[in-house]
Amino acid sequence: MEEHDIERIIEAILFVSGEPVKMSRIAAVLGVGDFEVEAAANRMRDKFNHERGIRLLKLDDTLQLCSSPEYADYIRRALEARKPPQLSQPALEVLSIIAYFQPVTKAYIEQIRGVDSSYTVSLLLERGLVEAAGRLSAPGRPMLYKTTHAFLRTFGMESLKELPKLPQIETTDDGRENIQNAIVELTMGELRVE
Repeated sequence: MEEHDIERIIEAILFVSGEPVKMSRIAAVLGVGDFEVEAAANRMRDKFNHERGIRLLKLDDTLQLCSSPEYADYIRRALEARKPPQLSQPALEVLSIIAYFQPVTKAYIEQIRGVDSSYTVSLLLERGLVEAAGRLSAPGRPMLYKTTHAFLRTFGMESLKELPKLPQIETTDDGRENIQNAIVELTMGELRVE
C-alpha cells in the first residue's frame, strides 16, 4: 500500500471516529506495520499543522483528529458553544497529584492536600480528565484514579512524559516530604490549560 493511501485511510478513520483510535488497530485494519502507521501519522501532523484547520494528535499509542486551537473562538461562535470553564486552583492541585502519582486513591490525594477532595475528584471525573483505574488491594478496596486522554489533549501533551518536573520537594522536621508545597508551586506556574 502506498504512503498517500495510508494517510488518506487514517484520516478517514479518525474523522469518522471522533475519538482516539489505537495505532495498532489502524495497522491491523490496513495490513501494515505499526511503524508505517506512525510514520504516516508524523507526515500528516506536519502537513496539518501548517496547512489545515485541524490537527492530528498522538496521545500515547492512539491518534485523534481535533480542530486547531487558534480557531477555537470561531468554532465556538459558529456552533454557539460556550467556552469551557477554567479549572480552579483546587482542581489543578488534585489533577496534578493524580497525574504525577497515578494511580492514586482519594485518601492519598487528601493526605497531600490536607482537605476533603471528594467534590473535586467528582468534578474531574465528570469532565473526563480522570477516570477510575481499578481498586487498591487494601482493606476497604478504595478506588484508584488516573488521568485520561482528555487530560493529555487539554494540556497539549502527547504523553505523561511531557509533564513539567516537580519543584524540589522539601523534607519536614519529622522526616515527611512536603509534596503539597511542590504541587501548589507547580500549579501556580507551569501546569496550565491550553
